Amino acid sequence: MGSADVGQVQVPSAPFIPPSIHHSSLLAGSSYTHYTPCPAAISPAAGPHQQATTTDPTPCVLGVDEAGRGPVLGPMVYSAFYLPVSLHCSLLADQYHFDDSKVLTPEVRSSLMHQLCTPDHPLYKSSGWAVKVLSPRDISAAMLRPATRVYNLNAQAMDATVEIIRGIVEDRAIHVTEVYIDTIGNPQTYQNKLERIFPALKITVAKKADSLYPCVSAASVCAKVTRDVALDICYEAIVREKTEGGSEGDIASWGSGYPSDSKCVGWLKNDMDKLFGWGNECRFSWGTAKELLEAGKGDHINVDWPVDEDDEARQLTEYFSVATAGEAASQGDLLRDWYGSRTKVVF
Repeated sequence: MGSADVGQVQVPSAPFIPPSIHHSSLLAGSSYTHYTPCPAAISPAAGPHQQATTTDPTPCVLGVDEAGRGPVLGPMVYSAFYLPVSLHCSLLADQYHFDDSKVLTPEVRSSLMHQLCTPDHPLYKSSGWAVKVLSPRDISAAMLRPATRVYNLNAQAMDATVEIIRGIVEDRAIHVTEVYIDTIGNPQTYQNKLERIFPALKITVAKKADSLYPCVSAASVCAKVTRDVALDICYEAIVREKTEGGSEGDIASWGSGYPSDSKCVGWLKNDMDKLFGWGNECRFSWGTAKELLEAGKGDHINVDWPVDEDDEARQLTEYFSVATAGEAASQGDLLRDWYGSRTKVVF
C-alpha cells in the first residue's frame, strides 16, 4: 500500500490516542466496554427506550474481530464495526483500503483509526464501532478459578462478542442485517452458538474473515490500535513509577507482550517482584508467567494461604452447639436456649 492510499488525512505527529482508551480502567486492571455514537448516515430502529420514527432504519453490516488473544502482557480486545450495507465495500475497501490489521503498518493503522475518530471525516459520519477490553487481571482471575468453575478464554471471547453485538443491535437499535466474524476455532460451532443467541441475524463465521470482509478488517484495526495504545500506556505507567521511585538507567522494553518475544520474556524475568510477581499488566494464568514464578521460588517469597473452614458446608445446628458446663454456668448459652423456643408476647 502506498502513502497515497491512506492520504485522506495526515497521520498525527504525536501517537493518536483513540476514545476507546479509558486510562483509569486500564491502570486499575479493570475490563470495560466503549461504544461510539450512532453515525449521521445511519437511522436506527426504534429501540425499547426510543420513540418510533417515520424514517426507515438503515440496513447495516457488522464485523467482529479481536486483538491480543495470545500475549502474556496487556488486554485482549474485541471490536465490532458497523456501517450501511450500501457502503460496505465502496467505502472501506475501495476508498480507504482497510485490510487485516496484521498486514498494515502501525502508521497506517493509526491513520485509519484517526480518520474514524475525526468528526468531519466520511468514515466518522458513516460508521460506528465498539470495543470490549478484557484486562489481564480479569482474564487470569477467570481462568484460575477452581476446576469446576473455570471460565476459559474461549468462553470469555464468546461472551465479549455477544456483549458488543447486543449493545449495538439491541441497546442502540442499529438495524444490522449481516454479521461477519473472524474465528480461531471451529467456525461452524461458533456460528451455531451465535445463531441461537441472535436468530434474526444472518451470521457468517469464517477463518481469515479479517482478510475477506472489509467490516471485519475495520474491526481488526479498531481492536489492534486500542490494544497497542493500551499496552503503551501500561508500560509508560510502570516506567513513570520506577523513575519516581529512584530507578537509575534505562528500563528495558517489554516488546510486543507475546511469550515468543525475547524482550517480553526478558522483561518478565527482570521485573518480577519477590512477593507479588507482576502487576495488572500480566496474565498470571499464562504458562510463561507460571513457569517463571515456579522457577523463581528459591529467590522469591513463598506465601502459604490457610484454608478456612467452608461455612457453606456447615449445618445450621452447629452454630447452636451446647456450651461446656463451665461456660453454661458462668454466662449461659442464651442463643441455644432461644433457638426453637416459643415466643412470648407481652401486651
